[in-house]
Amino acid sequence: MEGLEIIKLPKPRLSSTVSVEEALLKRRSIRNFKKEPLTLSEVSQLLWSAQGITEESMGLRTAPSAGALYPIEIYIVVGNVINLPPGIYKYTPKNHELVLIMKGDKRKELAISALGQKWIEEGAIVIVISAVYERTTSKYGERGIRYVHMEAGHVSQNIYLQAVALNLGTVAVGAFYDEEVKKVINMQKNENPLYLMPVGRI
Repeated sequence: MEGLEIIKLPKPRLSSTVSVEEALLKRRSIRNFKKEPLTLSEVSQLLWSAQGITEESMGLRTAPSAGALYPIEIYIVVGNVINLPPGIYKYTPKNHELVLIMKGDKRKELAISALGQKWIEEGAIVIVISAVYERTTSKYGERGIRYVHMEAGHVSQNIYLQAVALNLGTVAVGAFYDEEVKKVINMQKNENPLYLMPVGRI
């Protein structure tokens, strides 16, 4: 990571006053957000819920992964976060940090690549879930593609439930042009976008 701009995230909290049952009860897809910023601690918590390390020695994460191969990559498109400049960042689970990919607010460009869905532009951030299929198919063959999609679903639900616990809203978006999203995010060629999840205050 030498030469790259790295932002160390605050440590995630490991408990709250919201039970799993309550989060499940209140989980909804939210498409209307206030024009208010998120905090860096909230961003940290959301990213940890998606792919955070929960067991150091084996590198186990918050979402289950077939063969512990972890094909999922997490990006965040930042538009309105206190003490985090607008830009595109990649989450590094091992060190719980962000690596700057590109400066500037790219939410509008991302919304255009998603058939103009306005909530993508209006969320304070957009979490982008992508996958490197080869990490899983190298062991499980073509069936590994199914496992990757299952894992992406686990990650998305984690983000939903964490958003509820933070009193935030989100929605899982699957309608977008893959190549356009890749271009906006500046993804690696072997990465495939699977979800866009705008998050904001409600």
